[in-house]
Amino acid sequence: MGNFQARHSDPEFLSACRKFSPDELKNLKSLFVSLASQSRSHGQFIIASVLQAYYGIHGALGARMFDLVTRLRKDQMLTYEDLIIAKGIYEKGCRDEIENFMYQLVDLTGDGVVDRSELEAVIISALETVLGPKDAIVGFDLPEDSVQAFINSVKFTQGSEGDCNPHVSFEDFKRWCTQIPSIKKFLAGLLTPLGSGNQGCQVPQLVHSENINPSLLIMRKEYAWHIAGALQHQEAHEWVLLYHSSFNGLSFNTFMGNSAVGRGPSILLVKDKDGYIYGGFASQPWERHSDFYGDMKSFLFTLSPRAAIYRPTGANSNMQWCATSFTSTNIPNGLGFGGQVNHFGLFLSGAFDQGQSFKCVTYDSPCLSKNANFYPETIECWGVVVEGNEQETASVMKGTVLNRFKEDHNMLKMMGMANASE
Repeated sequence: MGNFQARHSDPEFLSACRKFSPDELKNLKSLFVSLASQSRSHGQFIIASVLQAYYGIHGALGARMFDLVTRLRKDQMLTYEDLIIAKGIYEKGCRDEIENFMYQLVDLTGDGVVDRSELEAVIISALETVLGPKDAIVGFDLPEDSVQAFINSVKFTQGSEGDCNPHVSFEDFKRWCTQIPSIKKFLAGLLTPLGSGNQGCQVPQLVHSENINPSLLIMRKEYAWHIAGALQHQEAHEWVLLYHSSFNGLSFNTFMGNSAVGRGPSILLVKDKDGYIYGGFASQPWERHSDFYGDMKSFLFTLSPRAAIYRPTGANSNMQWCATSFTSTNIPNGLGFGGQVNHFGLFLSGAFDQGQSFKCVTYDSPCLSKNANFYPETIECWGVVVEGNEQETASVMKGTVLNRFKEDHNMLKMMGMANASE
């Protein structure tokens, strides 16, 4: 140990080493040797392109990451000591250390101020990594609105007099990460190789009938990434489309029949006639009840024009609502999340022809729609296939539900309505 300390007198490095077990340090040393070999540096250092390729992050964010892990020396040489210190912060650091490092990451220019253009660049870089470069071209496969939805949830602080460029404070950045857990997981996992369990890069596989044109779906890959950020790893593996109003009709009974096939968690999506997109994650199956039910795993979310996740606060237990065939006005028929009876965080009437969304303490959520009363244009429900239960759940969902979609499509054709949905 004395020789080790003599060779390495950097206290920051020695402190970082103590965070790892001997086996972990051995593995990190092997990683360094491998990447240094690819860098053709005679085992002395790692160059930026090799590090960025290994971790799958490029562009401005990749360059900024390399600057930070080399401790801003600008010598383009990442040493073994640099690697241990950076991994110590990312993998073994306290929450404040990790969040501070993340905030420095999004400060792409390193001027101590995070502005809108930097956040846009970070979001695009994240989507290029998560979706692949071909699916993250803004204006083509990736709508500009999708990028702006993530930015619209940020609180900007106006600059001082003479500085008209608004910026994001450290506290506001942390609040943004809370509402966009997918970006928090992505930034916190940048030093985790792609394909090795980095939840920040997890996009569920979206399974639906071959009769459905994907362009008709509300759910997009970037939306799925956003929602999956609030779920456990095993819940972000595969989602199967259970109900789509354009193919199944605006029918509560059909919704209940199709969603019952999943027998597990599901994701409800609504696109209203104002163009707003929002919904909720239902941790429990949709079943007939005369009162609220569910658990603290449920949450509400928005997708457009603003992306955000709203988790339960514990203020009450009014998580899910599912009532049908009741005659009392005190038990409104329909689906809902949060709030109180007739003052829900999100509610769809039993006829699926109208809904409401109010600010509610259950999820600390605002009105999700443009107005408290809204009119649905499209309603979707995706069944969550929980990893580990795939054999039982997926076979039922894929077989029964996808066949049902084919039957619905054929019925629409017979009625002369299919072309209206294509």
